[in-house]
Amino acid sequence: MQAHQHATTRQFDPQAQAYLGSAVHAAGPDLAAARDLLAANLPGSARALDVGCGAGHLAFTLAPLLAGITALDPAPSMLDTVASAAAERGLANIATCAGHAGALPFADGSFDLVASRYSAHHWLDLAAGVADMRRVTAPGGYVLIIDVEAPQDALADTHLQCWELLRDSSHLRDRSDAEWRALLADAGIELLAHQRWPLRLEFDSWVKRMRTPAEKVAMLRQLQQEAPQEVAAALQLEADGSFTAQTGLWWGRVL
Repeated sequence: MQAHQHATTRQFDPQAQAYLGSAVHAAGPDLAAARDLLAANLPGSARALDVGCGAGHLAFTLAPLLAGITALDPAPSMLDTVASAAAERGLANIATCAGHAGALPFADGSFDLVASRYSAHHWLDLAAGVADMRRVTAPGGYVLIIDVEAPQDALADTHLQCWELLRDSSHLRDRSDAEWRALLADAGIELLAHQRWPLRLEFDSWVKRMRTPAEKVAMLRQLQQEAPQEVAAALQLEADGSFTAQTGLWWGRVL
């Protein structure tokens, strides 16, 4: 497990500025939905944790509605980027903390909301990570997951996972809605809402953001070009390699 965690940190640590400026990560209807859910369900005195915060876009979105939010990530440069960007935005209620899902350095029930966005597909033991999120959530508090949602169709799912792995060696697996529902239920989290939106990934910026080696980019393009028509249709594959996946949001309450 440590080898995978270290590899993931090495992969992302140099890319903090790229993720801060990434249009995919900096905006999206999922951020608006997360803000609306928080505003409708938690008071301004609430405290939150953002697990695998990356460059901090979820924390930046939620911070104005909270007493405080802790942005947690294993990559030091991501935390430095979050801290400096929060200061520039005047968000003094954002704290940073080094750590990873499955070994959260907080006492039971420390937060009213525990969230994660575009991080869970890197977690080696996802069930342990979700259980740990539930552990540090106060009774009656909320858990928010936002991630790439895997297709239900096995053929499209297999191709998407292969593309993701070639592009990013730290990728583990995107999960389907059915898988997320089971994970949350097993952790004792009641699912209250699920939403999804199209997620168009422009090929050139997608691979450059992760510094994908040229030989893997070539393999990725070959796989795309050889993809069956059903896959091309399901993922809306474009001539330049751009495609459209799905962003999923799961909002639950700790039982």
